[in-house]
Amino acid sequence: MKPIITAKDLCLWYGQSQALKNIDIDIPECSITALIGPSGCGKSTFLKTLNRMNDLIPGVKITGTVKYNGTDIFAQDVNLLRKEVGMVFQKPNPFPMSIYDNVAYGPRTHGIRSKARLDEIVEQSLKDTAIWDEVKDRLKKNALGLSGGQQQRLCIARALAVQPQVLLMDEPTSALDPISTLKIEELASKLKEKYTIVIVTHNMQQALRISDRTAFFLLGELVEYGDTDQIFSNPADQRTNDYVTGRFG
Repeated sequence: MKPIITAKDLCLWYGQSQALKNIDIDIPECSITALIGPSGCGKSTFLKTLNRMNDLIPGVKITGTVKYNGTDIFAQDVNLLRKEVGMVFQKPNPFPMSIYDNVAYGPRTHGIRSKARLDEIVEQSLKDTAIWDEVKDRLKKNALGLSGGQQQRLCIARALAVQPQVLLMDEPTSALDPISTLKIEELASKLKEKYTIVIVTHNMQQALRISDRTAFFLLGELVEYGDTDQIFSNPADQRTNDYVTGRFG
């Protein structure tokens, strides 16, 4: 599989503190890549670099390159990049508006005004995230009335509505109950047919269940990266082995 995202010698500093150290990684398209490692090891920082969320933080310095479809992301229009590389956060964060308007928000900001086209996008996005049957009769109701798991699937639908290529997920199930977690995992496995997913998770079993490739971060370094089965069953680095077997973290 050809890589859709490639990072070379990527370093990032928050002021004087270096959060990422010489990260080299190729992320293949139409796959799920899990980023694992203890808290504060750089995995969320790396994830947010991929759609330039770190640009918003004062004092951030980035060196090295990150390419999306062969183009340097730092030379691209950031709004165009974020249309292509969507983001779903740890806590569900629907806008305080109707379910319909949440999903239609992105397409409208990109100039789609046709009611028929918006209806089509909203329905397809909600179907893609397996929530359409649950909400189709209350699209005009406030999204904040949904359960946590439904809100998170709505946020994924909102991200998909602008037809990205890549979906970044920062611990998308950490605030959810086991049933909602399972639904998100099943959803991610289905979505990789059309999208590339990069997911930060603290849940080793989740990484093992849904990801094709796993990257282990420690103290800002990418210690090991490879097929998920290999990382969990036969890691090359002792530090990876210690982490995935629960000796630290």
